[in-house]
Order: sequence, then structure tokens, then C-alpha cells
Amino acid sequence: MTTRNRKDVLRIAVRQFEPFERSIAEMWDAFCQTTPCNLQLEAVPLDLHPLYDSILGSDGLRKGDWDIAQITTDWIAEAQATESLLDLKPLLDSDPPEDFPIGWSPSMLGFQDFGDSIVGVPFHDGPECLIYRKDLFEDPSNRESFLAQTGKELALPETWDAFHQLARFFTHPEQNLYGTVVAGYPDGHNTVFDFALHVWTRGGELVDDSGRVRVDTQAAHDAMRFYRDLLQDHSAIHPDCRQLDSVKSGLAFARGEVAMMVNWFGFASMSEVVAESVVKGKVDIGPIPHAAACNSASLNCYWLYAVGKGSQHARIAYDFICFMVNRKNDKRLTLNGGTGCRTSTWHDADVNREVPYYHRLEALHEHARTLPRLANWSKLAEVIDELVLSTMNTETPIEAITAKAQQRIDTI
Repeated sequence: MTTRNRKDVLRIAVRQFEPFERSIAEMWDAFCQTTPCNLQLEAVPLDLHPLYDSILGSDGLRKGDWDIAQITTDWIAEAQATESLLDLKPLLDSDPPEDFPIGWSPSMLGFQDFGDSIVGVPFHDGPECLIYRKDLFEDPSNRESFLAQTGKELALPETWDAFHQLARFFTHPEQNLYGTVVAGYPDGHNTVFDFALHVWTRGGELVDDSGRVRVDTQAAHDAMRFYRDLLQDHSAIHPDCRQLDSVKSGLAFARGEVAMMVNWFGFASMSEVVAESVVKGKVDIGPIPHAAACNSASLNCYWLYAVGKGSQHARIAYDFICFMVNRKNDKRLTLNGGTGCRTSTWHDADVNREVPYYHRLEALHEHARTLPRLANWSKLAEVIDELVLSTMNTETPIEAITAKAQQRIDTI
């Protein structure tokens, strides 16, 4: 569909995720009941690669193919550099969403703010953390068995070595239970996030003092050596890791197939509210493991609503975004299985009855880090993705893989 034949249609490019799709449909119905809007809604769910290709790769936002897009902070610098997004700052100043900006944590407002322009409004978040089955850790027979096998008390893993040991302990294929799951699907996101977290939790950095992206470092070597050992250990991981992205990994956890995982906070809360979950009331969160003598870390990457620069319906698009991110609908998204961004939602009594640890999002944000905001990050992420995939799927020496990746990065 092009801009020439959709004057009566509002088009939204949606990250394929059932809670997003259901929430947008519900919110559009409510929006049309309270406003004189007479447009039809076309909300198109797309997986990550097709979503990127549709809104940025084929210039869809700038050309007007889309009025609204759900866009991750990974892509926001590229979208800004290519002038794909409408500057919302004048509208945010004159007619802001409810409680904007004080209704959001400052950690949710920086990536889309380019000083003289603001190009998005946050709607879905949740830094990465350790998500685990507390019933399995508290089970007396598990505690007794672990003590007998290891001479240690069964407890949350503080280090990556302890994490790997526990993953083996909890793996029981005959019960369709696996110690952990890793989102190994090659979409340029999940593996990149894992790379960052494993480097940071080993005291390393992704960017040096001169702003150069570095992947050929000792911390990266140590990180990828551990990652290979884990991904190639079939006695510790879910057998479908290489086909699972973060969403499908989260659903595997909700179905009771996984004892613990490092994933986005939203997949912990999702397991408390989605119909297919069998682990409701059995879930908790903790800090991400780290290497000995290093500190834990978390990653904050969030999703935004943005208006396409070429939209024919820019004002209606903006008004609908404001409606979708109000207090009521941020809570609605959360109870549907998304992760609302407002501080009011984080501390909402109803939400915390459903998800008892939801209020801890605020503390997670205080220590979460972000990836570099670079206009060419998508290209750099492709290299890191291939680096991690080579680590997972080959026996090539780690140092050779990272050196090759560094050479490619230096040419971008």
C-alpha cells in the first residue's frame, strides 16, 4: 500500500509480539470512541528484520508508507540521520502526553532526544536481568540434591561459572526442562546484546576513549570463550536456542521449559500474565552474573513510538501516540504482557499484585547501560552478530574471530 491509495488508513509498523498487537487493537477502539477520528487502522506485525527493512531499509517512514512505527533505540540514530522521523518536539512542548516528561524515568528519555529535536515517545521497556524459577531454587529435593552433588548450597548464581554449573544441574530433558535458554537467532539484536553484557560483566567496554567500537579485546575473548562453552553444552541449554529470539525464549520460559535465563525484564512479567504461562507465581528476578572480581551489569534498550516524516496523518498519529502512552494505556499494555514505561505503572498496586517484583524496575534502571548511539550501528551490529554466530557454531579460535570482526568494523 502506498501513500496514493490510503488517505483513509492509519498504518502502524508493529514489532511482532502478541501483547503489542492486542494492545494496539484495544487502544484504537477506545481512541475512536473518544475522538472524531474516522480513519481505519492497519497495524502490521513484523519480525525484527522485516520491520527494519520496511521502515528504514526501504525508506518507508520517510516516504510515507507508515504513519507510526514501533522503533527500537538501536535504530534511532540511523532514523534521525536519514531524516525518516517527524520532529515531535513542537508538539511535545505545546500538547504533551499526560505527565510528560516527569511521568517517565530520565533513562527513558535520552536516546530519542537530539537536543533541537525529539523523535519518539517510549512505550515498552525492561532492562535485562536474571529471570529464574524460584520454585525450583526453593524446592527441598533440589536443594538436597545440589548439596550432595557439589557440597554447596543451592543459591542464585553470582558468577558465570556458577550459572553454567546450575544450568547443567537443572537440565532434565525427560521432563522437558532445561537449565537455561539463549536467544541465538541471528537477527542482529539478541546476540549483540549478549556480547555487550558478557563483555561488560568481565570489566570490558564496547567503545574506547576515542569512540572506536572495540570487539578484539581480552574481555571479548573471555566472554566468547564462555559463550561457546555454554552454547555447545547440550547438557545445559534448551535444544532450540539457535532458532529462538528473545520473544520465543521468553515464551519457552513461560511454558515451563527453562529454569533460568538472562533476558529482558518484560519476559518475567509476561510469564505472570499471559494465558499460556504455567509458571505464574513461580518467577523472580535477580542481578546478571559476572566474572570473578568484576561487577554485574544490565542493558537498557527500549521501544519508541515514532511518526514517519512522510505521514499524511501526522497529527492524528501523534494524538494516537499520546493516547497509547497515557497512564491507563501504559498499565493496559503491562497487564497484557508488555512492559509499560511510566513510573506510575512501575508502582501501580494492581500491576504489582500481578507481578510482585514490578516495582524493582526503577532500581534496574539506575544501573542499566546503553549501547552506543551511532547512525551506522545496524551495520556494526551485523558484524558483532556474525562474530557471535561464528563463536557458537564453529571451532575457529576466538582470537581469530574477533580480529576479523575488528578489521571489518574499522572499515565501516
